[in-house]
Amino acid sequence: MAMLARWAAAITMMVAALSVVLFIPRLYAASQGIDSRSTAVDDFELFSFDGYRLYRYRSPTPQESEYATTLDTPALVAQLQGTTPPLLLDVQPTTWNHIFIQQTPRYHLPGSHWLPNVGAGELAPDWLAYFRNHLARLTQHNLQHPVVIYCTADCWMSWNAVKRAASFGYTQLYWYRNGTDGWAEHERALVKATPVPFKRDGQ
Repeated sequence: MAMLARWAAAITMMVAALSVVLFIPRLYAASQGIDSRSTAVDDFELFSFDGYRLYRYRSPTPQESEYATTLDTPALVAQLQGTTPPLLLDVQPTTWNHIFIQQTPRYHLPGSHWLPNVGAGELAPDWLAYFRNHLARLTQHNLQHPVVIYCTADCWMSWNAVKRAASFGYTQLYWYRNGTDGWAEHERALVKATPVPFKRDGQ
């Protein structure tokens, strides 16, 4: 009986510990305003330890990012017409196999710079350098320069990229959450995009 009691106590402790582990992703999702309807195990696997989205990039995103001001289309237009227009950074992913491969042409906001794939949940050092170095170049190493980051609607790549840019030290970040879909819905022109060249040295 004593042995059974010890086994029962051990099982109870394991269940309690597992419940806490599975609850953490739910708590994180709630703090980010994420409406998560998947299982707790799925939630746990969707984010890295550092809080970057790892999978299912095309799915509903939070309404806001704690690292940036969220812009709708009228607000972005006002920013672009201001005295200090922001840098427009398109992070829409595309296939990389020694060169960027586009299954269909990418069209984005006029004046944008396209840095594909930098919103992935995990980046190899050369891709991280690609993002960091080009962002520094485009902002002339000014961490206070306003930067608008976007891709398409319901795309976690831009959410990740905003978080990563904040980790570089940029303080005037804006998230255009609906991206090119929102721009097109407002009947605004899109232009054909060309990726900024990627080199293995990250330059």
